[in-house]
Amino acid sequence: MGSLEEEPTPQTNHSKPPAVRLIEYIKNSTISFRTYQAIVLILTFFAYTSYHAARKTTSIVKSALDPESSKLGFSLSPWPGNHFHTRTESNQVSSALGNGWAPFNGTDGTVLLGDLDLAFLGVYSMGMYFAGHLGDRLDLRIFLTVGMVGTGVFTSLFGVGYWFNIHNFYYFLIVQMFAGLFQSTGWPSVVAVVGNWFGKKKRGLIMGIWNAHTSVGNISGSLIASALLKYGWGWSFAVPSLLIAFVGSVVFLLLPVSPESVGVEIEVDELQPPKKINDEEIIEPLLGSEKEIQKEQAVGFIEAWKIPGVAPFALCLFFAKLVAYTFLYWLPFYISHTAIDGKYLSDETAGNLSTVFDIGGVLGGILAGHISDHLDARAITAASFMYCAIPALFFYRCYGHISLYMNIILMFIAGMFVNGPYALITTAVSADLGTHSSLNGNSRALATVTAIIDGTGSVGAAIGPLLTGYISAKSWSAVFTMLMMAALVAGLLLTQLVVAEVKAKIETARSRGDHPSTTPAIVEV
Repeated sequence: MGSLEEEPTPQTNHSKPPAVRLIEYIKNSTISFRTYQAIVLILTFFAYTSYHAARKTTSIVKSALDPESSKLGFSLSPWPGNHFHTRTESNQVSSALGNGWAPFNGTDGTVLLGDLDLAFLGVYSMGMYFAGHLGDRLDLRIFLTVGMVGTGVFTSLFGVGYWFNIHNFYYFLIVQMFAGLFQSTGWPSVVAVVGNWFGKKKRGLIMGIWNAHTSVGNISGSLIASALLKYGWGWSFAVPSLLIAFVGSVVFLLLPVSPESVGVEIEVDELQPPKKINDEEIIEPLLGSEKEIQKEQAVGFIEAWKIPGVAPFALCLFFAKLVAYTFLYWLPFYISHTAIDGKYLSDETAGNLSTVFDIGGVLGGILAGHISDHLDARAITAASFMYCAIPALFFYRCYGHISLYMNIILMFIAGMFVNGPYALITTAVSADLGTHSSLNGNSRALATVTAIIDGTGSVGAAIGPLLTGYISAKSWSAVFTMLMMAALVAGLLLTQLVVAEVKAKIETARSRGDHPSTTPAIVEV
């Protein structure tokens, strides 16, 4: 499987990461193709896990910054009264949560926290477009390292506010904006690197499993931040910042960006199936030879938008991430301010409990990837999951308060359906579209396409938490109504692609005797 152990060291050796060169020097032979693939999967997994661990911290600390918001609109519900919790006295909640941190412990605390989310995600989404543009033109290993170290610096600076007794809202706002800017380098880079090493064969399943890094990052970030809250909320930022900076240094030393960059022979069967023209097989791979790749020009921003499927999936992700990121940033806060079986949970317990949503997301991402591979239908799978998320959200809001076990079960189901399509679109779909047949084999579009899709989605990710900061001050039921509407719109935006996939499968079944192609593809419309 692509082992080059008997071949001389290639001339591209100068571009290999330092640790790779050291390993090959010690072994006195080059690293095999499969070993490189394993390195890429593991290293990018931990890289983006550390991104999300640093990102998750803010949601855990929210209840420590603003513990006084005990009246989160339960009396202004548009839903039946028997679906809501019994409110306890505000002084009971206050004593359980602490005194907070100015300026977030005032009556407008949730609004200010929502503004921080907007600052982070707004810059993150805008930065994503530029990050994708740069990622297709720069060394992704260096680019990713800078982003991770920068993220670590500004994550730690937020925690510095605790030790230096900073209470200026604009300090935290500016820090969050720079943190969002550096965080935007992560996703286009890791998807582009993985897309360079893995083809469409079982891409949905592989990336569904690999995309567990999002949930693993959220879970680890929640557990670390929650455990450190008792020592002071500043420590909840310090440790994740050190973690991402450390992983960033490992990325610099070890990450192979592409087979060409380390002189590994590209195997057509492994990376991409042959292209088809008028249903006739030809032997030319989608990713061309090294000589061809060196001549490729990075795809422009407008040209990438015109790739069939990019626009509908990008807009779908706008609403899908609006839902997912509202949970990412507000779920621990919601849990700590919601009476479950008549009792309020501590910040640490609420943060730990919120990880159930992400555990469900791991299963959802894997299922969505596997189902989309099996059915050869990315759009049908993504839309179906979004529609199923609507009743899941409704039941969690209405019945999650009955008992702790009911809350866990319903939260797990909601996480599975909310994060399933989000994971599928940001990984397998982005990689499919970044190597679309309309590019005529040009592989230098992965980061740009990924950035367009996830950047558009991140605009929704910024709007969702911001709106939640305002709406939750009056009614959490209205927040869940907003989330269900967003899930509905996300599914509807894929209608044209769903219809095209259904038609294509019917035609394939008719022409091939019910033996459809097993290679996942984005249907052109």
